[in-house]
Amino acid sequence: METPIYQVDAFTDQPFQGNPAAVCILPEPGDETWMQNVAREMNLSETAFLVQREDGFNLRWFTPSVEVELCGHATLASAHILWETGYLAHDEKARFHTLSGLLTAEQKEEWIEMDFPSRPAVPFDPPTGLVETIGVDPKFVGKNQYDYLVEVESEMVVRELQPDFGKLRQFGIRGVMVTSTASSREFDFVSRFFAPGAGIDEDPVTGSAHCCLGPFWSQRLGVDKLVAYQASARGGVVRVHVDGDRVYLGGQAVTVMHGKLIF
Repeated sequence: METPIYQVDAFTDQPFQGNPAAVCILPEPGDETWMQNVAREMNLSETAFLVQREDGFNLRWFTPSVEVELCGHATLASAHILWETGYLAHDEKARFHTLSGLLTAEQKEEWIEMDFPSRPAVPFDPPTGLVETIGVDPKFVGKNQYDYLVEVESEMVVRELQPDFGKLRQFGIRGVMVTSTASSREFDFVSRFFAPGAGIDEDPVTGSAHCCLGPFWSQRLGVDKLVAYQASARGGVVRVHVDGDRVYLGGQAVTVMHGKLIF
């Protein structure tokens, strides 16, 4: 059996920037071991698997080592592919049934806006040695159900971080987002996301992290619409709109590869 698979750069309008994700459209639900093997073979931060159903698509996300409950950039990539390949009309909303409930996406001119659950952080004492392993002097440390959030003094601190990934992996946590206000007027805040516990030392652009970062900075800055930059080597822009218990994430996407799985 041959199965189509695509590679998409998400949260960017330029190829080879943003966060790459693989998107695999299946005729029926896949075996979990097979999906994990495909994700390991693709060796990207996420591979998305879609199965069409009457009221949308079932969507699952796998890193090279584990299945995850929520992923923004691979959802953005999936919606982009469904419109690009004609599975959905361009004015049709994408509906995804996931481990985090129903997620939707719709086109808004050159951008795609996704409706995600808010995942705010609460103040939390970090495990002994965590901030030293990241190499920061934090202004705030919090945690949601997935990850730690660490606020630091400036964008320069965020950009110059060089965590010890070997030691960070030993904490047994999914990930750590490090963030600050932006130094330019173009953006409201910046961040980086480290997830060696999920098999990804640094994720280039992390949609799910903005379900936490959005509420955090919305409260800090007193606004509900923000523009964020994830300052990884590839970099990417995320538009964020916080609305109660939902966070609307806006991004762009570019297809860079398509092919067929033959196993």
